[in-house]
Amino acid sequence: MEAAIRVVDALKSFRETRLSTLRTPAEFFDIHRISRPADFNTAVSRLTYNTRYFSGNYTLIVAALAVYSLIASPLLLLSLIFLFGGFAVINRFEEVYGQFATQKSLYTGLFVIGIPLLWFSSPFMTLFWLIGASAFLILTHACLIEPGVESEYANIEGAV
Repeated sequence: MEAAIRVVDALKSFRETRLSTLRTPAEFFDIHRISRPADFNTAVSRLTYNTRYFSGNYTLIVAALAVYSLIASPLLLLSLIFLFGGFAVINRFEEVYGQFATQKSLYTGLFVIGIPLLWFSSPFMTLFWLIGASAFLILTHACLIEPGVESEYANIEGAV
């Protein structure tokens, strides 16, 4: 129960901090503001401004890609459910089929089955795919979208 309360509090604080900067889809996918940067300095300035401005949208993109990667790899999803479910069951129950089993032996059995299952599901490939796909999408979007007029006033506000 205490863990559930902590999860709810963490989700609330995440929503207040990260998702409060969420921009509308019309603003995020504004095709009229797409242009190729003139030089490297322009690309870097767009990148720094847009990553701050669209940080909530980029967080949702990474989360959506993570969910997609889990759905696209059912063995990875199954192995993660098996391991996390095993941890939850072992912590809740100590009696197995009327005989007392120590938590050490239960954890050993869970790792003997779960670690090879997790290894065959290639979590590192999924992690690197997620990092690469997220970086490509975010960097491409941040470099191609021109900052709005409000970006000119952001520098003035910071100086005052």
